[in-house]
Amino acid sequence: MQGTQVGVAKVGSQGWARMLVWGMLVIAGLGLVGCRKETAKPAPSVPVVETVQVVQRDVPVQREWVGVLDGLVNATIRPQVSGYLVRQIYKEGEKVRKGQALFEIDPRPFQVALDKAKAQLSQQIARHETAQANLARIRPLAAKNAVSQKDLDDAVGTELSTRSAVEGAQAAVEEAQLNLGFTKITSPVDGIAGIAKTQLGDLVGPSMQTELTSVSTLDPIKAYINISEREYLNAAAAGKQVEQLPLELILGDGNVYPHAGRFAIMDRQVDPTTGTMKIGILFPNPDNMLRPGQYGRIRATVRMQLGALLVPQRAVSEIQGRYLLALVGADNKIEVRPVQVGARIGSDWIIDQGLKPGEQVVIEGVQKVRPGMVVTPKPFQPTAPPAQGQAASTPSEKR
Repeated sequence: MQGTQVGVAKVGSQGWARMLVWGMLVIAGLGLVGCRKETAKPAPSVPVVETVQVVQRDVPVQREWVGVLDGLVNATIRPQVSGYLVRQIYKEGEKVRKGQALFEIDPRPFQVALDKAKAQLSQQIARHETAQANLARIRPLAAKNAVSQKDLDDAVGTELSTRSAVEGAQAAVEEAQLNLGFTKITSPVDGIAGIAKTQLGDLVGPSMQTELTSVSTLDPIKAYINISEREYLNAAAAGKQVEQLPLELILGDGNVYPHAGRFAIMDRQVDPTTGTMKIGILFPNPDNMLRPGQYGRIRATVRMQLGALLVPQRAVSEIQGRYLLALVGADNKIEVRPVQVGARIGSDWIIDQGLKPGEQVVIEGVQKVRPGMVVTPKPFQPTAPPAQGQAASTPSEKR
């Protein structure tokens, strides 16, 4: 009986050992299966892209250039005589008329010089009158041989000499009068006078390096632009039609100037350093709102393009001089297609070759697509600008 119990105990212990080993193997197997399920990669998701449809319509083809404004006439005001500045007669920044006095130089030294020249003229006139009287007496005597020929020749020479002295004195008087007149410095043109660059009491003269001020004629006003040699050749081929093109001026604040301009001035040569030619455009400026030194964009409508295909500029990618578009086909697969671009119309671009009306072009998500990739397209929704007085939300606020 005791032996039987020992045998049962041995058998039981071996069974429990076998069961423990099988349990450990089952647990290990389950762990491996769990690890395999955790390390399995999820299926790749289909990227979402935003698309726009190719639009076809008639559009005006425009050209734009950056222009700088300048006065029609810019008169630099400099003194013509030397002296001390005693008066500034005009108001800076306001309209002046042709001939209006702007500055005055101390006139007293020039008045003294004029009086002296007049006195010398009176002396020369008296001498000339005396020489004329002597000649009038000698000529009849010389005709009767009552005086020698030498006396007659001397009288004639004295009369001619004093006459020349009178003419020289008269010229000196006129010069002194001019110099006295130059003490009042006047405007040579109608226009707007600038800020004075000298002060009262300064010693001024023709040799000074800085001018007193400047006066610019502003109605009409000029705008200078630089056009390329190709544009110049196209304009030359168009002839008189270019001169009749209405031109718009877009000011620095984005507003369009209400008066149209016209081509008026062309430089004589193409600048060899830049390959451009300077062109002058005249704009009416009745209120003198435009001033020299302002910048603006000059826009001209050169032609109408019928049936133009338009896509947003942001959808076009440029790689090494090639322009590419990503299109979504009927099977939602990406096709990267080279295109030939034309003129830019606002935020859009005219596509001359490579597109058809109604095709879907990727505008958002261009960087993450590849040829042949399947995508999920959805219509592009432009982001509305924030309301006035309301700041745009930050990423943290959006979250």
